[in-house]
Amino acid sequence: MSGLMTLALLAVTAAGVSSSEMSDCSYLSLLTHLNLIQTDSPLSIMRPVKNWTTTTVVYLDMVLFGILEVDEKSQTVTTHVQTQMSWRNEFLNWNSSNFCGIKMLTVPRNMLWVPDVSIQEDTSDTGTIRNSPLVTLTSNGWVSASGRQRLTTTCQFKLKLFPFDTQRCNITFGSMNYHAESIVLRTINSQETLSSVSVLIMITQGEWELLNMTIIYDSLEKQNVSESRLIYMVIIKRKPMLYVINLIVPLLYFLILDLASFFIRGEKLSFKVTLLLSISVLLLLLQDMLPSTEAKLPLMASFCVSVFTLVGLSILEAMLMDFLLGLDGCSGNNAQNAVNNQEVEIQLEGNSHKDPSAAEERGHLGPVMKPSEVELLMLILEEVKVARMETGRHVKDDRKPGRYTRLAQIIDSVYFVLYFLCVVSYLVFLNKEWL
Repeated sequence: MSGLMTLALLAVTAAGVSSSEMSDCSYLSLLTHLNLIQTDSPLSIMRPVKNWTTTTVVYLDMVLFGILEVDEKSQTVTTHVQTQMSWRNEFLNWNSSNFCGIKMLTVPRNMLWVPDVSIQEDTSDTGTIRNSPLVTLTSNGWVSASGRQRLTTTCQFKLKLFPFDTQRCNITFGSMNYHAESIVLRTINSQETLSSVSVLIMITQGEWELLNMTIIYDSLEKQNVSESRLIYMVIIKRKPMLYVINLIVPLLYFLILDLASFFIRGEKLSFKVTLLLSISVLLLLLQDMLPSTEAKLPLMASFCVSVFTLVGLSILEAMLMDFLLGLDGCSGNNAQNAVNNQEVEIQLEGNSHKDPSAAEERGHLGPVMKPSEVELLMLILEEVKVARMETGRHVKDDRKPGRYTRLAQIIDSVYFVLYFLCVVSYLVFLNKEWL
């Protein structure tokens, strides 16, 4: 009986010793168990599946920290993004109870296989990528890798509604070497969650506002082989207040001033030319903002061109008014000069017949008339003089308003009505398109 008790005590003691030897709480023992001590481990170069037909699902979440720059000329968007990738390594799992409850392990990135996921629209330098040098490994075989990047991507802008435009820019993730049968890209969180997080942690947006991020799962057929793609459609909206103050409001003021110039009584041509030069300056500012490769002319550019054209036509109309008024003034002066010349001629003729000796002195070689003939001739000349003066007076009275002046007034009134209707209709059109 005592011998059996001794054997039992020895067995319990041996079991306790063996259990304490297996329960090693160091990370080194866990790395040794996972065969990660070797520098040339195949786990860093091969896709971690036990059956090659098994598809590796890579979960990739992206959040935006800021919208740094939007360049309409080069059609690029610069953002600050953070990505989080997760996938399962079928060879790296352990029982946490055998290693003092260790459920998570951090190892260097180059020790494990990492999906070769890249961004299709990326035009940034490699120096802007900040991948974490470590990856996180859990006891059930899930591996997580994170990184940050100052990302510059191409984006096809639609600037028709500038500056009230909303842009949709895609950030497309895809594997460079693996097909859809090997790697499939998915997300852990929903697009609503990622959008809300991005809005909350957004550091800077500039003149743009993040509206939403839409996630699209897509596949690209290339040489009869499908490639999995994950598309983040980033929807951003421009804040238009700066452009409203610097462009739209001044143009509206110029239109109002041009309409008010119709009520100027005097020199208004120089005033309209000054307005045209001011609009030219705004067109130069707009040229630096908008790309020259835009297929459709933005409404803002068409608005500036329309205002420029209206003011230019207004200048031509003012020049026509000055021409007609000057033409009418020249006609009136010519008629007055003709009447004055007639009076001078009649006066000279009367004086010559009153004083024959003076006529002879001036070179008149005809015979000297008798006094009765002279008196008769004087009466005739007086009647002719009165008739000419009456004719000139009637012509002057008939032309006093001036037919060219009346024509100028009619043209000015009609053009003002047409100008006003064009401005109102175009502003209503822009209001419908923009708002």
